[in-house]
Amino acid sequence: MTPREYLEILHVSEKLKDTPRHCTTTNKRTESVAEHSWRVSLMAFLLRHEFPDADMDKVISMCLIHDLGECFTGDIPTFVKTDDDRRTEDILLDNWVSALPPEISADMASLYAEMNEQKTPESRIFKALDKLEALVQHNESPLDTWSENEYELNKTYAFDTVAFSEWLTDLRKEILSDTLDKIQ
Repeated sequence: MTPREYLEILHVSEKLKDTPRHCTTTNKRTESVAEHSWRVSLMAFLLRHEFPDADMDKVISMCLIHDLGECFTGDIPTFVKTDDDRRTEDILLDNWVSALPPEISADMASLYAEMNEQKTPESRIFKALDKLEALVQHNESPLDTWSENEYELNKTYAFDTVAFSEWLTDLRKEILSDTLDKIQ
């Protein structure tokens, strides 16, 4: 990869800093996709000792790149995102990834395939953390920023995704406890 190719990748990914997410921060500032990806990555880093058999560097890599498709489409909340939206994002992301320098393209394509298949412990940990971070962020944001459907969604979302791990299931229960406390 040349320095110019490296910079071009960074320029595209910089768009995530300006891509707003549905959530707000504690102070009601709209969160960016980049901020979400950073905290999902931090969550993975912090769990190295909870999942000693998993390749947590791979999980962190998945967390870092998982929303790069939103550079091209913006963030669409999961509860309104359609199959057409997913297809469009996948096509645009695939086109970009395939145009990257070969070694980077191969690394990313491999990670995306693993993330999509959801067969490895690493991909399941990543997916769980991605969903859990959104719940944590909602719990941190003021209630008057929640949409009506989020009151129920925060009670039920992601339990199926964490079921493979006792530790992540316990974390999801703690998040639910925080949700219930917040709603009351």
